[in-house]
Amino acid sequence: MAKPKIAYSCTECGSQQPKWAGQCPDCNAWNSMVEVVAVAPVAKANPRFSGYAGVGKTEVQSLADVTPGDVQRTPTTQVELDRVLGGGLVPGSVVLIGGDPGVGKSTLLLQTVALLSEQLNTLYVTGEESLEQVSMRAHRLNLSADKVRLLTETNIEAILNHAQKEQPQVMVIDSIQTIYTDLSQSAPGSVAQVRESAAQLVRYAKKSGSALFLVGHVTKEGTLAGPRVLEHMVDTVLYFEGDTSSQFRMVRAIKNRFGAVNELGVFAMTETGLKEVSNPSAIFLSRHQEQVPGSVIMVTREGSRPMLVEVQALVTESHLGNPRRVTVGLDQNRLAMLLAVLQSHGGIATHDQDVFINVVGGVRVTETAVDLPLLLAGLSSLRNRTIPKDTIVFGEVGLAGEIRPVQGGLDRLKEAAKHGFKRAVVPKANAPKRGAVEGMEVIAVERLVDAVDVF
Repeated sequence: MAKPKIAYSCTECGSQQPKWAGQCPDCNAWNSMVEVVAVAPVAKANPRFSGYAGVGKTEVQSLADVTPGDVQRTPTTQVELDRVLGGGLVPGSVVLIGGDPGVGKSTLLLQTVALLSEQLNTLYVTGEESLEQVSMRAHRLNLSADKVRLLTETNIEAILNHAQKEQPQVMVIDSIQTIYTDLSQSAPGSVAQVRESAAQLVRYAKKSGSALFLVGHVTKEGTLAGPRVLEHMVDTVLYFEGDTSSQFRMVRAIKNRFGAVNELGVFAMTETGLKEVSNPSAIFLSRHQEQVPGSVIMVTREGSRPMLVEVQALVTESHLGNPRRVTVGLDQNRLAMLLAVLQSHGGIATHDQDVFINVVGGVRVTETAVDLPLLLAGLSSLRNRTIPKDTIVFGEVGLAGEIRPVQGGLDRLKEAAKHGFKRAVVPKANAPKRGAVEGMEVIAVERLVDAVDVF
């Protein structure tokens, strides 16, 4: 067998060189050259999946001559996971799941494989745990594991040989950072090993039609470890979020070629594994027995799902030269900007106050609809005035002090009405026609000062 050709690729610009160098000659980046395989082995393609790039015989065609095909999805029988996947598993798709250690990635995938094994051929490949450890987890979760095929292996060539014999329709690799290939001499988990191992697995999935799950580690910054190109190679990227001290876990879709991005699935960690949460608003929405200042209910939108969450604020006098601005679940820089808008267009200064903002339940809100609830919660705490607990608020605040509309305003109002809310403060452009939301009084505001005057 001929020795594979080795080259050195720059992780910054992607250029390849025959020899290693401390500095890339193309982009001048230092210490960015890593070992790669110049020529990868080519496997025999399955003609059923020849439409994927790099699979089968290729030819130039007119876009008008290509007939769009219907994507055949296989439900995982877990509604929340199907939601973030776009409706189920697609044959030949590659899904990358990342998350902190102990958040529940292996538990979720083992549950999924056990459920799918009743109707499909499955293979669970573990590179971090022994067969006994996986068996103990399945026994603890009371899973029916009679038809689940299990393999403990870290060599990609050996894994693919077993996969050729087993012909799984669904395969799990736990995790991609432990897998190595004989074509590279670097250590497992390095950039070259992760990239080449993932490339071989992606080629196998496309040519065989097997749906593939890859488990990925994350760095201390919360991003997926390994080369950035790993996220571009796969079809779907899911992030497993949640504090290990809390029972609730969220799976968020960051990239999805077969569905909508930014979808959110909510699970609860129990003694028997992860359970679906069909109504997350009832969990993230904590109803106080008495009205308290600094609490505002907002309706956020995660993908196609409107969800009610509570935004809490605590504004206290600061004894520091630079008052503190602390957020949990929100962007801290946006808080500083909104406080400046509040002072400039609302006439309320907080330059001598410490401001703490928290989204209850560990939810991370990234959309701009949180702007108005954030400011009203801070103003409620500053003035020690309560906002009626049957009131919801949402809206984006511009730098000129205007209240801008947000997407899906009517869906948000209907979700709030379903949970018993009677009053809503919304942007004027999001105000529905009279009677569109039964039992809901809608107060439309156009400027920040109008929203401040409501309370």
